Amino acid sequence: MKREILISGSARETRVAILEDDRLVELLVDRPDTRRSVGDIYLGKVEAVLPGIQAAFVDIGAEKSAFLHASDLIESEDDDEEPGDRPDDDNGNGGRASRRKDPDIGAELKRGQTKLVQVIKESIGTKGPRVTAQVSLAGRFLVYMPFASKVGVSRKIEARDLRAKLREMVSKLVPKDAGGWIIRTVADDLTEASCKREIDHLYGLWKKIQRKSQSVRAPALIQRETSLTRGIVRDLFSDKIDSLLVDSKQLYNEIEQYLKQIDPELLSRVKLYQAETALFDEYDIEAEIRNLFKQRVDLPTGGYLIIQPTEALISIDVNTGRYTGKKDPESTIFKTNIEAAREVARQLRLRDMGGIIVVDFIDMETRGNRDKVLQELRAHLGRDRARTKAFAVSELGLIEMTRQRVRPSLWQSMTADCPTCHGTGRVFRPEVVVRRMERSLKRAGADHKERQLAVRLHPEVALYLVEQEPNFLRQLEKQTGLQLEVRDDPMMRLDEFRMMAKPAGRDVTELYAVA
Repeated sequence: MKREILISGSARETRVAILEDDRLVELLVDRPDTRRSVGDIYLGKVEAVLPGIQAAFVDIGAEKSAFLHASDLIESEDDDEEPGDRPDDDNGNGGRASRRKDPDIGAELKRGQTKLVQVIKESIGTKGPRVTAQVSLAGRFLVYMPFASKVGVSRKIEARDLRAKLREMVSKLVPKDAGGWIIRTVADDLTEASCKREIDHLYGLWKKIQRKSQSVRAPALIQRETSLTRGIVRDLFSDKIDSLLVDSKQLYNEIEQYLKQIDPELLSRVKLYQAETALFDEYDIEAEIRNLFKQRVDLPTGGYLIIQPTEALISIDVNTGRYTGKKDPESTIFKTNIEAAREVARQLRLRDMGGIIVVDFIDMETRGNRDKVLQELRAHLGRDRARTKAFAVSELGLIEMTRQRVRPSLWQSMTADCPTCHGTGRVFRPEVVVRRMERSLKRAGADHKERQLAVRLHPEVALYLVEQEPNFLRQLEKQTGLQLEVRDDPMMRLDEFRMMAKPAGRDVTELYAVA
């Protein structure tokens, strides 16, 4: 598979696009005002301990207090849950892994106590960030976990001999009783010199963090995670990536300097893009980004998906659309579902959606076909850096799945609620607006305080009145005793109206408005 990384940088924004076979599969955006915080280490101050939910709230100096669960107080000792194999960049910040019994939060923490914690999940919606006391420091080849005790190997390195060789090399080089170390996926050709250099760097960084945590007053930021660009190079850029193009000279120099330290052989794959056409336009990525926020996603043969995020979960509906096939209905449905399975996996990565996801594939009669669709979905989810789990087809024909969520989706971070519909995606029809206006005017007439009112409406609603209810004003004047005038105003929202008292021009809408 052809893999490319494109980095477009400016003073106010850095965007990273990851392409597989010339198709956009991931988009990462970093801005100074919405900087990523996963991996940041803080000296926090315990604000509240809640034994009832086995959790504590920790002040880390952010807008919202961080959530610390009892499970994040203990170290992982499970070989099958190695932090180095937890996605979100394979960096060890994936959350709880231990299967041991959680400690008593009330016995471990007290209000006002200081605690060194690391962000593992950013603030999303009304929830504050989630933190862990199990700090980890990611390098190019290794993840250092000071509070663990083992040398582990990422599960993505499957060769038994290689796993044993790497484990032996690292075990020999790490300082005694220095904590736990995870050998990352890109370390399959790790040399002793590179390994020793990274161990010294990470161990020295931990000592620096310890010293700083003893000299500052909580809450305080102790160590910030590396920049988006450097993090991408550290976690993703390897000999499996065909090329890395960057359109910023400053970022190019930063990447070049970093690679000289960690992997000089990759320098030939990094190119500075200097063409007149913008980098993302050259690769036709801007069009893809515009489509990210649409509900409908078209499939190659004519079917389509409808993606709808809600507070509790994300629902994805699969439809055949204009695709009618050439053979029997089951074959048509199966082909659409296979295409949909691939696109669902891609869209989840692309939009960075997480949590509970329910996919309503088109009903299939053959169990074998249902299993093939599930296998196709799981195969494409396997390319995802975030942890995913897809369950068997339910009795209702749904596939339920989960995807690791460590930050707001692009939909949440790049859009805001519409000021007209307030996020519902719906506004009142013109006839409904007229009925609301009618009830409000009747209330104003019954109050007997106003004699003349001018009503301002959106032009579309005013046109509805002229065409569909031409006698509306005359009849309402008789009923209310008011002198009424309608004015169309293009500055009004479609479902809005304003009532202005004449001749003073006072806005009396709030006095008489009804639902």
